[in-house]
Amino acid sequence: MHHSNSWTSAAVKRISRDFHRSADTHMIPLELPGFEDIPMYIKDESTHPTGSLKHRLARSLFLYALCNGWVREGSTIIEASSGSTAVSEAYFARMLGLPFIAVMPRSTSPAKVDLIKFYGGQCHFVDRGDQVYEEAAKLAIQTGGHYMDQFTYAERATDWRGNNNIAESIFSQLQAEQYAVPRWIVTGAGTGGTSATIGRYIRYHGHATQLCVVDPENSVFLDYHQCRDSSLCNAQSSGVEGIGRPRVEPSFIPDVIDRMLRVPTVDSYAAMRYLAELTGKRFGGSTGTDFYGALQLASEMKAAGEKGSIVFLACDGGDRYLDTYYDDAWMAAQGHDLQPHIAKIEHLCATGQ
Repeated sequence: MHHSNSWTSAAVKRISRDFHRSADTHMIPLELPGFEDIPMYIKDESTHPTGSLKHRLARSLFLYALCNGWVREGSTIIEASSGSTAVSEAYFARMLGLPFIAVMPRSTSPAKVDLIKFYGGQCHFVDRGDQVYEEAAKLAIQTGGHYMDQFTYAERATDWRGNNNIAESIFSQLQAEQYAVPRWIVTGAGTGGTSATIGRYIRYHGHATQLCVVDPENSVFLDYHQCRDSSLCNAQSSGVEGIGRPRVEPSFIPDVIDRMLRVPTVDSYAAMRYLAELTGKRFGGSTGTDFYGALQLASEMKAAGEKGSIVFLACDGGDRYLDTYYDDAWMAAQGHDLQPHIAKIEHLCATGQ
């Protein structure tokens, strides 16, 4: 079938212009009295035009699909997403004048649903998180559109060798710091695309940095990392939007990860809330998971007499969760009392133990 190369070429140029307009995201130093010799940095991905780390992924997925000839003029774009990827893809679909449908669980935060609609996307709801894949594939057939499938293509669509990916950005931003090569980089995994990019980049450039992936409760990634059984499933939700999955995703590459840590959901929420107190800026739940993991690693380093820096990712801003994670009534309804957990984290930050 003949298609217009001129439309594809114009679409790629339009996305590239967005890339040039969006300066790199900030690296925020976090000085904690208990960890004087272990400076921490927040790689703040919430400053992207669509407010999350997934802006990078959506851009890469669109370019990959366009250059593969999968997306053409008038194509309907379908994605399975619990929120942030869909928000970012809706933004790029609107930029290219393409219809967009996000297939997502009914439990997705209302603020994310509103953002998808703001960018002109439609939301198609399913009852359970594990139903999104099949439903998205079905919709693509029905509409004659293209299912982006972030969970399969995330690790392929991004150039892990460099090209201003998140890993290259982290290392270049730390160049003038006391510990320019971090001891640890900490991230969660949703698709596994970010951890694959960072892990490969570290090896490619021969850095001594290690990669730690934090996993919330009810996610199968940590178990898979240990046992390598790709058929693992868990029907329950992780409780932390954007990270953890009910099944092993094709984009999750376990061998580039040096260490995985399980973080209880209540500690993710508590760390998220305390980080807002420390920085004056609200981040989402997955950032709390990353911060909590970074603190565990810092306390191990301190106990071992090690010095060095730790970078953790802030995946999105907290404005999307004002009616959930930042709402005390919602927390209480989930059965969580955050105070003792926040106090524990505060003590750790102050004393290092």
